[in-house]
Amino acid sequence: MKFGVVIFPGSNCDHDMIYLLETLLGQQVVQLWHKDTDLQNCDMVVLPGGFSYGDYLRSGAIARLSPIMASVIDFAQRGGYVLGVCNGFQILCESHLLSGALLANNNQKFVCKNQYLTPQTNNTIFTKDAVVGKPLNIPIAHGEGRFFADAATIKHLNDKDLVLFRYCNEYGDITEEANPNGSIENIAGITNESRNVFGMMPHPERCGDSELSNTDGLVLFNSILKNIR
Repeated sequence: MKFGVVIFPGSNCDHDMIYLLETLLGQQVVQLWHKDTDLQNCDMVVLPGGFSYGDYLRSGAIARLSPIMASVIDFAQRGGYVLGVCNGFQILCESHLLSGALLANNNQKFVCKNQYLTPQTNNTIFTKDAVVGKPLNIPIAHGEGRFFADAATIKHLNDKDLVLFRYCNEYGDITEEANPNGSIENIAGITNESRNVFGMMPHPERCGDSELSNTDGLVLFNSILKNIR
């Protein structure tokens, strides 16, 4: 499978993603520069974490206007698979490929720690092989990760089974205390109605190497490899 990892000025998780996909999983990876428009026939495009364009204006707001994103948006609208992690999730929301927005954490602080989240659906290639309700321990690192949307959008996400993950405790309980940033309904990741665009704030690429004593993120990437058409 061929992955394209987009690199913006300020991306700092791009090589984490490349290492996991290329070295750990043995997949073909190409680096897509933000000024380019050619996606090089990738099967899936990944928008990595970081601080694209310094997070000026709003996180992801300038990256959304980069030349590469015009191609990514067209690719997604034609059914191509796109994954956005952390800043990548913010960019997908700014691009209106995903619903809602990511606002400043409710404690107004940057949060960096391991965080439990629980898969909510098996109805995507990204989560098909995860166990719904079984917590995964996935690192987070963000200052603007509080998912927000109006009541109608939240109802739509729930009714259409579009919530991928919710923050939880180590037992899988979805509680206010387990919510690290104040996200509505503990939402940590969502997909679109076509289920080809995926966004999440936690970093599964940071927990795929046994040397880190945590490989919980592999279940999601292995699910893609196993179930992609």
